Amino acid sequence: MHSVLITGGAGFIGQNLVHAWRTARPDDRLTVIDAMTYAANVRSLELLIADRSIHFVRGDIRDAELIRRLFDEHRFTRVAHLAAESHVDRSIVDPEAFLQTNVLGTFTLLHAALDAWRASGVIDRARFLHVSTDEVYGSLEPNYSAFSESSPYRPNSPYAASKAAGDHLVRSYVSTYGMPALITNCSNNYGPYQHPEKLIPLMIIHALKGKPLPIYGDGSNVRDWLHVSDHCEALISVIEQGRIGETYNIGGGNERNNREVVRLICDTIDRAFAADRALAARFPSCPAASGTSCRTLISHVTDRPGHDHRYAIDATKLKTEIGNQCSVGFETGLLQTVRWYLDREDWWRDVISGAYQVWIDKNYGFRIEI
Repeated sequence: MHSVLITGGAGFIGQNLVHAWRTARPDDRLTVIDAMTYAANVRSLELLIADRSIHFVRGDIRDAELIRRLFDEHRFTRVAHLAAESHVDRSIVDPEAFLQTNVLGTFTLLHAALDAWRASGVIDRARFLHVSTDEVYGSLEPNYSAFSESSPYRPNSPYAASKAAGDHLVRSYVSTYGMPALITNCSNNYGPYQHPEKLIPLMIIHALKGKPLPIYGDGSNVRDWLHVSDHCEALISVIEQGRIGETYNIGGGNERNNREVVRLICDTIDRAFAADRALAARFPSCPAASGTSCRTLISHVTDRPGHDHRYAIDATKLKTEIGNQCSVGFETGLLQTVRWYLDREDWWRDVISGAYQVWIDKNYGFRIEI
């Protein structure tokens, strides 16, 4: 049994990890901390909080006093560090917030964990997992091999640079202080509870509301899509079975360009409306409600600065060393995701606030249709 700290546990991947951990290791004691910024939502955790299956703390990982107090009180032997600012577009508008959380926050957490584990003598059986991104590796040309753990770092956005800095900090703590840490770099996640600013939920919700589906540039940018359930399973495996000081890439093996993804979302929604006519009454503004394809909403807008063309992950090391591999195919996972957003209208309408709409207008409003 371990006492576990999950940072960023009210975020998209974080809350999915909380549920996955509770299922996989029910005897562990879970403490979840989240600063509850715009992208956080505790609705999926409310029952766990109410029956004390988890201990939830609203707090900032940069708050050194709070973090040290939590280590003293709960004597953590596992840390899964997911707290991060994670949206590339927002990092272009406000890079400082990304440096504060992703670099200084990671430093504060590392330092508190190291001190606590040294003082209590548990450093030999403790584990610190830093959850990072494939974006630290930069952009791949179409014919290049997928990113491996030995790929050089070439971040192209303030978000990617801040995550790369966090990775380097963790690695330095392993080499300098003997920190029992590991790093994972994942590809693009999708699935339930993802904030509507991200591509897949944004397109689903806009289609249901009959709003334009803006695709950057010609839509040829490629991502490797990873279902969040596969990601969470891999994270638990890495923290328990991975080798200290090692990096493990986690990818879905599902490369698709953005144009293909948006068209597939449209086709999936079209089929859902054809099979269930009750959806037309719930979402009358959706083109599929009148038998028209959601593809009619697709528009192409001017690209964002520094937009990486392709990401792809080689997860061979994860499979060979730990025996973990992703099992959710993209078409299956996307169908499940579309269905989740159809069934959870209450959740995403609650998330879409005035502040969210201001952001959408700010990020997309000035872009010229091409």
